[in-house]
Amino acid sequence: MANSNARLKKLLKPLVQLLFTSLALYLVLKKTDIAKLADIIRSANPWYLLLSLIFFNISKIFNAIRLNRFFKAIDLELSFIYNLKLYYLGMFYNLFLPGGIGGDGYKIFVLKKNHGLKTINVFHAVLWDRICGMVALVFLSVILLLPSSYALQLPEMKPYAWVVLAGIYPLSILLNRLFYKQFLAIFTITAIESLLIQVTQIVSAYFILKALSQNANIIDYLAIFLISTVATILPITIGGAGAREITFYYMLDAIHLATDTGIALSLIFFAISAISSLAGILGRIRHEKSVPEEMAK
Repeated sequence: MANSNARLKKLLKPLVQLLFTSLALYLVLKKTDIAKLADIIRSANPWYLLLSLIFFNISKIFNAIRLNRFFKAIDLELSFIYNLKLYYLGMFYNLFLPGGIGGDGYKIFVLKKNHGLKTINVFHAVLWDRICGMVALVFLSVILLLPSSYALQLPEMKPYAWVVLAGIYPLSILLNRLFYKQFLAIFTITAIESLLIQVTQIVSAYFILKALSQNANIIDYLAIFLISTVATILPITIGGAGAREITFYYMLDAIHLATDTGIALSLIFFAISAISSLAGILGRIRHEKSVPEEMAK
């Protein structure tokens, strides 16, 4: 009976994610001129898209480095290449295998199996890595919102924005001291790496906007891009698809900007993520067979 319930839960989660993804995309595309959207994407400058792809992968390399730093803090020594391959394979699982094991779950499983570590220790490293990323994401989102059209329309919100900027890192230090003391010594360097990760993703999004010949309201688009990234972290859609698009649609509509470019940016960014994640599955067989050789003890 317990096994049946577990199998049902594993099946139910991807079905719910598929439902939310389909519903979100349906709501957005129903209100979008699909022919115009297709023309916008078709006319994108490929050289700017290539730059976007490069900066996206730079951000992922920074992310893998940060995660490896957390692994070292729990006495888990991995070589740069092995950790990077594991990170990209996790990306692939997150995008193409929703529900079930997931990218983070796969990393925890592999590292526990091959290193004999307690699952909870690896889980804490992966979780705190996620939290650090979220803190940087919120911090930079607020920075971009302050000079955006939203600040002009909602000036009464500015004091709250400054409170968030002033308090978010002291609060994260406090949480670090209370719950994750093992990572306290690397707080500063990982905070800097977290900002670098998000900045390179912003640059990636900027080059997509350039590819789409969008030269006005850049700050608005980039602010929404970061906020939509927060939305994609919630595990309610497949790889964040749908969540980012619906965020772009309603936030651009709220400030009376054309939504087509934002949706095109979102779809292209997802495509770049998907293409990049294929590197993980291409190295999967070798990765799993050569675990001992690729680890730096």
